Amino acid sequence: MARIAIAGAGLAGRLFAWALARAGHEVEVFDPAPGPAPLFDGQGAAAFTAAGMLSPLAEQECGGPEVAALGWQSLALWPQIVARLGPQPPRLCVEGSLLLAHGADRGAAARALARMPGAQALAPEQLRALEPALAPAGLLAWLLPGEGLINPVQAMAALHTGAAGVRWHWEQKVDQVLPGLLHLRDGARVQADWCLDTRGLGSRPPLPLRGVRGETVWLQLAGHGLRRPLRLLHPRYRGVYLVPRSEHELLLGASEIESEDRSPVSLQTAVELMAAAHSVLPALAEARITRLDRNLRPALPDNLPFTHHESGPDGGLIRLNGLYRHGWLLAPALVQGLLAASGLATLESSCSAL
Repeated sequence: MARIAIAGAGLAGRLFAWALARAGHEVEVFDPAPGPAPLFDGQGAAAFTAAGMLSPLAEQECGGPEVAALGWQSLALWPQIVARLGPQPPRLCVEGSLLLAHGADRGAAARALARMPGAQALAPEQLRALEPALAPAGLLAWLLPGEGLINPVQAMAALHTGAAGVRWHWEQKVDQVLPGLLHLRDGARVQADWCLDTRGLGSRPPLPLRGVRGETVWLQLAGHGLRRPLRLLHPRYRGVYLVPRSEHELLLGASEIESEDRSPVSLQTAVELMAAAHSVLPALAEARITRLDRNLRPALPDNLPFTHHESGPDGGLIRLNGLYRHGWLLAPALVQGLLAASGLATLESSCSAL
């Protein structure tokens, strides 16, 4: 059994803590947040604001084949993880997603599809059969098979409560992570056999991270009828996504702004996103806006994740950062790789552990 100290209680930190605790290690987690639940104030873990789309085909457009390959690995792991997250597991749905475009955006659709091998064109009647709530008139549609979604807020809560035996230290900011040693803001030092750095933007320096602002609209509409996540090509955004969180909740987003502004959602973003979503799902006219949220995604210059592990006489060190817009898509595969490389555990063994 090893003593593990983790800096950061976002998605990666919670996945590590959950897996390592199930493997029998002594785990402590340190995070500046006041507690495990989200405050939706633009300051907490970016994982709470994310849509939770598991879209390796769609994300290949901007992330390339490396992101897609890791995404498919994660999609194979998520059902095993969710099955072990207690009596109230988070919602996980893997029934494919939809790519939509209005006729005027046919050219943009062709360019996007060139980087999405495997997308299947849908005739209007096929689209109607898959998603009767959509308005197919004039819509171009493609099915992205094998993609899915997870409910981030539920999953973050389940990973926290399911990590039996983990000691969580809230309101504890970590200034530096070294092999076998955490330096806390209050001057304390925490020694461990392995230290894990998953602090997102808190890991700069030395990592050259930047924050990329994202804004989302939370909607409530009983009986909305949407089953799959969808992306609508948009002239201003890379793609407007609409994700069904439950039978009466949806999350709408798309903004990707090169800014570290944490102020509330802009009127322009909210209006444009809602108008775009309403153009394909007319029932949204009666939806109620329950939350406007924003946060910063940690990204590196190449927008690809950073992983590092080492071991030595002073202890071990693992770093995982720069998940950008791909956190929920990539985290299980990246955590799995680092755990296996360190020899501490594997997600598969954690999923099969009693």
